[in-house]
Amino acid sequence: MPSFNQSIFHPAVFFLTGIPGLETSQTWTSIPFCCLYVIAISGNGIILFVIITESSLHEPMYYFLSMLSFMDLGLCLSTLITMLGIFWFNAREIRFDACIGQMFFIHGFTFMESSVLLAMAFDHFIAICNPLRYATILINSRIIKVGFAIVFRGTTALVPLLLLLKCLSCCSHVLHHSYCFHPDVMKLSCTDTWINSAFGLAIVISTDGLDSVLILLSYALIIHSERKKAFGTCVSHISAVAIFYIPMISLLLAHRFGKHAPPLVHMLIANVYLLIPPVMNPIIYSVKTKQIRKIVLKIFLSKLI
Repeated sequence: MPSFNQSIFHPAVFFLTGIPGLETSQTWTSIPFCCLYVIAISGNGIILFVIITESSLHEPMYYFLSMLSFMDLGLCLSTLITMLGIFWFNAREIRFDACIGQMFFIHGFTFMESSVLLAMAFDHFIAICNPLRYATILINSRIIKVGFAIVFRGTTALVPLLLLLKCLSCCSHVLHHSYCFHPDVMKLSCTDTWINSAFGLAIVISTDGLDSVLILLSYALIIHSERKKAFGTCVSHISAVAIFYIPMISLLLAHRFGKHAPPLVHMLIANVYLLIPPVMNPIIYSVKTKQIRKIVLKIFLSKLI
């Protein structure tokens, strides 16, 4: 295990952190994380497979759900190697360029997932408040354009944000998470990070912040339309929104105001933010969406028979 004396650090290398206090038993503590990864990857993979192969699910609602599963799958795979590398092989070292790449995928998939949740809210709004025009508004070509817009929006703003990190010089090279996270990397800087912080805040407000406001607005309009019976069809989406935004806000608040909190608290919040949405979304939609539940059960029963 390397000594964390700053004088031996290569300027292009960071060291990731496992679970504080449990370094000697990381193999055992990896078991619940492995289970979560297996559930997330297999669950989202099944959702994607079912939607792609079943022609009866080739509808706007399920297209957006497949996008959500793809984002969750990408988010899991973005951290799988570093997380399991720490737990199984104590491989804590990550080069700066690899760290930048991992941040690009983690934050990119996070921003894109927020946009997908907004698109799903718009889908619910049109289906409930203007059902007669639903088929003419959400046509396939328009959904494809929405998909491209989601990818473009989620990635373009990240490029200058991450390039700004190359201008910083680091006093420490020990990160507080088992993956690279932009606020965590900024904390290691000896130089002024005002520009990085302001630009990062502007991106978060213009993506996740704006999306959350528009999602709330869409549900306010649904409630105002007095179609409360149809509101029950939105339970799955409301649950997905809650399990996405609550951990993300908790992690941002922990970085902003939890400087004196125990390292274990930061680690737990960071892992909840990363793993709970990909784990829970397939479960929520499999349980609450009748069409997907029936097809998944049919596939499993046919395999058993």
